Formats: sequence, structure tokens, C-alpha cells
Amino acid sequence: MPARIYRPARNAMTSGTAKTRKWVLEHVVGTAREVDPLMGWTSSTDMQAQVRLSFPTKEAALEYAEEHGIDVIVQDPQARKPNIRQGGYGENFATHRKGVWTH
Repeated sequence: MPARIYRPARNAMTSGTAKTRKWVLEHVVGTAREVDPLMGWTSSTDMQAQVRLSFPTKEAALEYAEEHGIDVIVQDPQARKPNIRQGGYGENFATHRKGVWTH
């Protein structure tokens, strides 16, 4: 069963890039989840689906996978264009603006 090595994307609710610098090795789910008839909880017999390891570099994750005989699929992150404004955040509150400013 293959595993996936990737760098997580940033949270869509924030502009920050926290928790996006490390590489993650995550096993692909092998079996479907089942609903418990009594409690209604979802469960799976695949324990590897709970394993999520983080590494500082892609090479470290690949080395770990090779040492333990894990087949991996590497997903490289897409480059993000930086959003840099001329005046920065303070430009939103500038008093020297000529015209009316709205969103």
C-alpha cells in the first residue's frame, strides 16, 4: 500500500503560512470506513490510516520511506505568488488618499 509525501497547503482562512514548511508522510487509506450500527461512529480496520509523520525536508521523508520499505508517491507543492502591496497594510488607513476608498 503506497504512502503520500507532500507539503501541506496553507489554511484558506488565514494569510499565514504556519504548518506548511514541514513535509508529511501519510499512508493512503486501504479499506473503506464503516459505520457502527449502535453508536453511528465511523471506523476502519486499517491502522496505517492513522499514521501521519512529519519531516523537515523531502529528502528525510524519502530516506525514511526507503529504510522501512514503504512505496511512496511524492507531490511537490505549487509555487505561490507573493502578495506584496506598495504601501502595505497601513495603506488601508492612509489620510492622503485623493478619491473615495471602498472594498
